Amino acid sequence: MSETAEQSGRERSVIYIVVVTILVVLTVIALLTFRAGRENDAAQEQAAQLTQALEDAGMRAPSTEQIVRVLGDDGGAVCANPNGALTRGLVFNELTNGAAGPGRRPILVEDRVLRSQLLIIGVYCPDELPNYEEFVDRLETVNGS
Repeated sequence: MSETAEQSGRERSVIYIVVVTILVVLTVIALLTFRAGRENDAAQEQAAQLTQALEDAGMRAPSTEQIVRVLGDDGGAVCANPNGALTRGLVFNELTNGAAGPGRRPILVEDRVLRSQLLIIGVYCPDELPNYEEFVDRLETVNGS
């Protein structure tokens, strides 16, 4: 039969402290790396480009820092799959009267509501823009200019 050596309470405490310390250090490194990776020069340039495009279209633009935090340098969730069924379903979900249950109805929205999404896709994932423009063009909107 084999014998098992028991650890003292002090040995277990040392092991726990070392493991927790390593986890905390790795978490801090991961957080710093994640933030540094998203807020780079390319993200700043794209955010400035989007800000200019929004202002040229007559819309208010959030601050460049806010755009960088949300969209990073790759467009974030907007460019993850802009032409997918789930994304289109979310767009349809937003184009309603706001009621819940049986009172919920689709509405005609002003075309400028969808224009900002087109500008974001145009700056961050231009290869997806033609398909998304085709989707938006098929929606019935009213001219809000």
